[in-house]
Amino acid sequence: MRRWNGWGDDSIDHPLTPAARAFLAQSPGPAQPLPEATLAEVCATIPASRLPAHPLVSTDAETRLRHARGQSLPDWLAMRCGQPGRVPDGVALPGDSTQVRELLGWAVEHGVTVIPWGAGTSVAGHINPGTGAAPVLSLSLERMTSLLALDEPSRLARFQAGAAGPEVEARLRAHGFMLGHFPQSFELSTLGGWVATRSSGQQSLRYGRIEQLFAGGQVETPQGTLHLPTFPASAAGPDLREMVLGSEGRLGVITEVDVRISPLPEKESFHVFFFPDWTRALAATRAVAQARIPLSMLRLSNPDETRAQLALAGGDRGVLAWLQRWLSWRGAGDSKCMLTVGITGDRPQWRHSRRALGRVLRSYGAVSTGTMLGAHWARQRFRGVYLRNSLWQAGYAADTMETAVDWRRVDATMQAMQQAAREALADTGCDALVYSHLSHVYAQGSSIYCTCIFPLAHSHEASLERWRKLKHAVSEAIVSHGGTISHQHGVGRDHAPWLAAEKGEVGMAAISQLCRHFDPQRHLNPGKLIIDDGTPES
Repeated sequence: MRRWNGWGDDSIDHPLTPAARAFLAQSPGPAQPLPEATLAEVCATIPASRLPAHPLVSTDAETRLRHARGQSLPDWLAMRCGQPGRVPDGVALPGDSTQVRELLGWAVEHGVTVIPWGAGTSVAGHINPGTGAAPVLSLSLERMTSLLALDEPSRLARFQAGAAGPEVEARLRAHGFMLGHFPQSFELSTLGGWVATRSSGQQSLRYGRIEQLFAGGQVETPQGTLHLPTFPASAAGPDLREMVLGSEGRLGVITEVDVRISPLPEKESFHVFFFPDWTRALAATRAVAQARIPLSMLRLSNPDETRAQLALAGGDRGVLAWLQRWLSWRGAGDSKCMLTVGITGDRPQWRHSRRALGRVLRSYGAVSTGTMLGAHWARQRFRGVYLRNSLWQAGYAADTMETAVDWRRVDATMQAMQQAAREALADTGCDALVYSHLSHVYAQGSSIYCTCIFPLAHSHEASLERWRKLKHAVSEAIVSHGGTISHQHGVGRDHAPWLAAEKGEVGMAAISQLCRHFDPQRHLNPGKLIIDDGTPES
């Protein structure tokens, strides 16, 4: 059963080990959990729906509550503390594009705001009802999961947009193919959601970000149906797919998605290396990326994250202690950095990539630990996010902020983000555990993914204020260093105040006009991507 106020399946747990609890007690320090409301208590507070009856729309309290919030920290605080705020007046469950068109027409006729809903995994406030007076319909695509067509010669597949990651991969695997898009939210997040937020998967170095995988599809808008045909390439003016990518439900509802697929690889392995320090680790990672060695993943943890990951990891503590001693003997001591590498392809390609990688990394002092740690990472790759549930139960909040910059800005931007996060809570009397990694690398630059863990305050509002301080400080550090406000999480409501720093006045006006063209009466997800619903900025 899906958790109503946390992440994922309620049968899956990621408990904190005694060693992890001891590590957190030192940094960020002791914590106390907040009291939690029950599902029944919160459902009892849900007001009556204002929607007229429709056969595809459910208006019961629990269904509406379960579609009211995503997975951002403000969402967690609201749901856990029994203060969900405004919830949708109803949840629609269409089965195909025709029913989506019908629902959009019904919404326009009755003055209803529509929020497209894939799986509720947003961490940036994409799916929360705003402050407008109109009734709100959450339009869920959870029934729209079918594989509609498979073009093997062209290596294209068409899915309904509500298909989640495991459904996409299982249906393709039956035909010997895969998509290869693995965000951390893979088990729950949907194909349409990936397109709408410009998602990036853990192995995008091989398979590409969603913009490389998105070949075409169909979008239902208040102005009519937008068909996006598949072409291998086109010079016929602006690419309409680029309007849809990252549109976050402002233009219409993505109902069908054509994706570029790949044959299943013959061999795949994950390897972990350690470097003596950040300077050599960063230089090595850049060298590998710019050498264009055909790898599927490069993930570099800075010294802070390396320490935290080893401390918070489960498994045999004796083995981890031995590993720490062995690495120290090899020159990778307290300042060590961990690099996780994915090698994927046919067997000759795999062997070539492994040799080429080894030649580069050895020149920077890398220490190889083989595939044991890499295999452990692969087994747990979609379980780490469950740690948020365990941290919450222990009294800690966890949030992430990310950006991407050119290589010459990577180090300074990462340091500025971490410093801003640590200083943001100084006046609250609590500390934050802050660490970072480079999760996606390019020849030009890299993403930076910063994690912050801090003790919850004595109340919902005081805890939310701690998050606001943290979010504002780190976001300001990002834009002041020339970084994008979002590399892979989209914009939503949480990042919208900083979008203009990236797009500029002319660019923001163009985005606004595009939204007005497809949705002139502003029925679709107002207040997301651009702040246009009267909601105060963060």
